[in-house]
Amino acid sequence: MLAAMSKPIIAIVGRPNVGKSTLFNRILGRNFAIVEDLPGVTRDRNYAEGEWNGKRFLLVDTGGFEPETEDPMYIKMREQTTLAVEEADVIIFLLDGKEGLLHADIEVSHRLRASGKPVVYAVNKVDGVRQEALLPDFYRLGIDALFPLSAKHGPGFSDFMDELWRLLPETPKEPGEEEPAAAPRIAIIGRPNVGKSSFVNSLIGTDRMIVSDVPGTTRDSIDSVYQYYGRKYILVDTAGIRSRGKISRGVEKYSVMRAVKSLDRADVGLVLIDASEGITEQDERIMGLVHEEGKGLIVILNKWDLVPDKEQGYKRFMADIEQRLKFVDYAPVLTVSAKTRQRVTKVFDEVDRITQDRAKRVPTAELNRVFEQLISGHEPPLYRGKRVKYYYATQVGVNPPTFIVFVNYAQGVHFSYIRYIENNLRRAFGFYGTPVRIFPRARGRKELADSGKKTARIKSRS
Repeated sequence: MLAAMSKPIIAIVGRPNVGKSTLFNRILGRNFAIVEDLPGVTRDRNYAEGEWNGKRFLLVDTGGFEPETEDPMYIKMREQTTLAVEEADVIIFLLDGKEGLLHADIEVSHRLRASGKPVVYAVNKVDGVRQEALLPDFYRLGIDALFPLSAKHGPGFSDFMDELWRLLPETPKEPGEEEPAAAPRIAIIGRPNVGKSSFVNSLIGTDRMIVSDVPGTTRDSIDSVYQYYGRKYILVDTAGIRSRGKISRGVEKYSVMRAVKSLDRADVGLVLIDASEGITEQDERIMGLVHEEGKGLIVILNKWDLVPDKEQGYKRFMADIEQRLKFVDYAPVLTVSAKTRQRVTKVFDEVDRITQDRAKRVPTAELNRVFEQLISGHEPPLYRGKRVKYYYATQVGVNPPTFIVFVNYAQGVHFSYIRYIENNLRRAFGFYGTPVRIFPRARGRKELADSGKKTARIKSRS
């Protein structure tokens, strides 16, 4: 059984101040904030999904790469960039057309060539004759093609993107476009040193049989098929399964990027938390990722054997989760110990239940019976003094369950009311452990209103 295709990762690499973030925003087609406030989770963003001519990808904006420096800040940025190169499928090496070719650029090019990855060489800030005169010097890098452009103003951008598009594989279907594989795919993710490797080892103990190792579609990735009491599961390769070298350990900034890469091919994400340390902001970010990717979610409080007062510890954790993680309040929470193998096998029952509910389709008649009751039970708020009428709902997808509600003013739908609808749909139909997406749509229009999309996104993250 082949692993599902994941979106390719593109990393933008270059010295500081060559315009990487400007190119990042240009490729995405919008100004992408470095820090984005979401209900329930604040995340430092250095990556985002993009699309060009039908091919989707994950774009990563790295820090400046200085190959020869003793500055602690630049050393850290260099480590992060090295990890991004390690994880990337395609690399954009961005150079500065105003400064010309520097010795540091030559050093970086040697390292990129040694990676064996496809590299697109782009010279930024080419805004006039003076910069164009410096272009021939860049061929000293020993390259065949060079793409001059202005990330800020746009000239040369289309030719550059056409070359990037040529190097990208065809992208997979979005979640929900096809039924899940017979064997659920499980990604075990979390911060460094929360016990992912120990947890994986406890899952593949003597009472489970390794059926086969399945090559993934991403570089150096193995998805393993396991059998537990006759049921098959695919364990998606994560950073916790195989050592990535010293440079990878302790570099936490890109653990989120790795989580995205693993989640791409998974149905359910198991987010491990170190119970002896408590919930951190990075844990919140990673759970926010699982939610945004539309995957099933199980929160694993690992190292439970190290918690002295189990009863009070559990109450404290649940209060913390209720306060900080309301946006994933649908997720089950398991207390386990990978060291003693306490309750680790409960994961499989939870995965079975979640994958079943992720694929659940609600008959339209039954859906609208519940929908009419919840609308009549709580009148929607007014929009600019006008009543927002909710006509009916229909399910348009699974994995995760996705619904459209038809209204008279899509822009007048408040995310709190979408949340109210979601809570009632969960009470009626379950949808255990999975996000539920709800999009308002103006009746009689073929496309979703932009504001309706925005409201639904806010809802899905709240």
